[in-house]
Amino acid sequence: MRKLCLLVALCSPFVHAESVKVAPNTLMRLPDNASVLQLETLEVADYGTLLIPAGVTQVDIDQLRLGHEARITIVPAERAIELRAAYAEFGEGSQINARGAAGTYEKPARPARDLSLRFDALQAAQLSIDARGGTGAPGFAGLDGGNGEAPGCTWGSAGSGFNGQNGGNGQQGASGAQVRVELPRDFPDELIKIRVDGGAGGKPGVAGRAGSGGKSKGCLVYRTDGGKSGRPGLAGEPGETGSAGAVTIQRL
Repeated sequence: MRKLCLLVALCSPFVHAESVKVAPNTLMRLPDNASVLQLETLEVADYGTLLIPAGVTQVDIDQLRLGHEARITIVPAERAIELRAAYAEFGEGSQINARGAAGTYEKPARPARDLSLRFDALQAAQLSIDARGGTGAPGFAGLDGGNGEAPGCTWGSAGSGFNGQNGGNGQQGASGAQVRVELPRDFPDELIKIRVDGGAGGKPGVAGRAGSGGKSKGCLVYRTDGGKSGRPGLAGEPGETGSAGAVTIQRL
């Protein structure tokens, strides 16, 4: 019976904990074996970071405290996430970060994660939320042109250099998030800073360099001319900016 209860706890989509504390200047990751987490206290000390994995879709907190320059970072995912706190206290420079991931040569950029936040009571120098889309993947670099062959003294002329390839275009940035925030009626509008811009387009690929022509060569009777160099390629175009998200603010 004891083993059965333990198995149920590990497989449950709901986890309840008394408190989670992140020490100063450290990173802590929440467990991803449950989609719903309920915490009595969550405290992220100065310059600390709490990482919420992609599998978590709801976090309910009684007491939430972020220290100076503290962070809650939410991993990008297709499913939205809800974060609710009965009381929240945010130190100066603290932030909730739900940015999308930048693209790479192997993977496209990922959009910011949609999120819904509710703070029944809030004390903060500023409510800062960064939910911008990821930067687009860079364009591929164009290949350099090959060099022309050198001439011989008894045969042929110098070969021309080959043209460099064009650089690839940067990829489009990912979209910003859909953010919904429920706040106390008396929290000042000027202290709310929420960014949902689309991600910047990827940088253009650089052009391939021109190949050099075969060099001239002096022979016993005559001198062969050098070959012409190829043309350099063209740089790619920068990627387009991703579409912006939207912000909805509701007063409690």
